[in-house]
Amino acid sequence: MTSIEQIASLQKGQKLPLQRDVDVISIPFGKTISLPEDSEVTVMQAKGSSVSVGFEGRLYLIEGSNLDALGLEPLPRPTLPEDAGDEEIEQFVWDQLRTCFDPEIPVNIVDLGLVYGCRIERLISGERIVTIRMTLTAPGCGMGDVIAADARNKILGAPQISRVHTEIVFDPPWSREMMSDEAKLELGMF
Repeated sequence: MTSIEQIASLQKGQKLPLQRDVDVISIPFGKTISLPEDSEVTVMQAKGSSVSVGFEGRLYLIEGSNLDALGLEPLPRPTLPEDAGDEEIEQFVWDQLRTCFDPEIPVNIVDLGLVYGCRIERLISGERIVTIRMTLTAPGCGMGDVIAADARNKILGAPQISRVHTEIVFDPPWSREMMSDEAKLELGMF
């Protein structure tokens, strides 16, 4: 069974003991903290390449490279060959964004319509900076820092990308019409 299949096999509400100390992203603050080995966590959502868990009344995101803490096969950090061209790098960025989920919504942020654009700039040194222009489902949504941290961590797996900036905007405001048909179907909005 692949790591992605292992993630998909996790059930909401399933309780798992942590196999080791693990760095997690706190939800909704986006700060990285460590949870101790043998702590019992509850699976809240298992989508894409990460798992949202509950622990002591708070939510946390465990990234794919740390899945061994849940007793699963860890996902290798996403990367690109050193000689990847501009088109391959842009495709890599979009592919990684499709593995990012709002921890409370089972649809990736691209299909959810939260990503308005992605710009890749090449510096004189040859390094690339990625700027992602995105929004949230509501201006008061506290998940922006978590989603931005998840996207940054995944995109920085490419050696050609030296920095990732996420710009959260609210103009135009997000609406259901921005969702893909697949997302609407997944959420029962057809």
